[in-house]
Amino acid sequence: MVQSVNPYLNFAGNTLEAFEFYRSVFGGDFPMVVRYRDFPANMGAPPEAGDRIAHIALPLGANMLMGTDVVGADAAAFRPGNNSYIVVAPDDAAEAMRVFEGLSAGGSIAMPLQATEWAELYGICADRFGVQWMISYEGATRFRR
Repeated sequence: MVQSVNPYLNFAGNTLEAFEFYRSVFGGDFPMVVRYRDFPANMGAPPEAGDRIAHIALPLGANMLMGTDVVGADAAAFRPGNNSYIVVAPDDAAEAMRVFEGLSAGGSIAMPLQATEWAELYGICADRFGVQWMISYEGATRFRR
């Protein structure tokens, strides 16, 4: 079963500014603001991207608005309009695999479902209609700063 579905937005270096704006509109506090420098080896981001936002979240009711700054090679392909994802958080690994395989069938895989610093299973795909998805099963993995 899926625990939650949340929008995820990418920005070209102004994620914090955008999320400060969203907070001014919706209220609330950021439960997490993580910069690339907070990860080992900047999570693969270039050294100059260390201060950029790797992940930020703002509660919107029972859901979260989430975002990141695109860096490195991904920054060149960034265009407003291709900067949104839907994040699906399944409650077990089998469901994460099922959902990822289903959504990516006939589409494309940007990042195979795999373990990361923040999730037991995490992957990015676009479905056959071009909708971009992030599947994130946290499992026993917890990101620690």
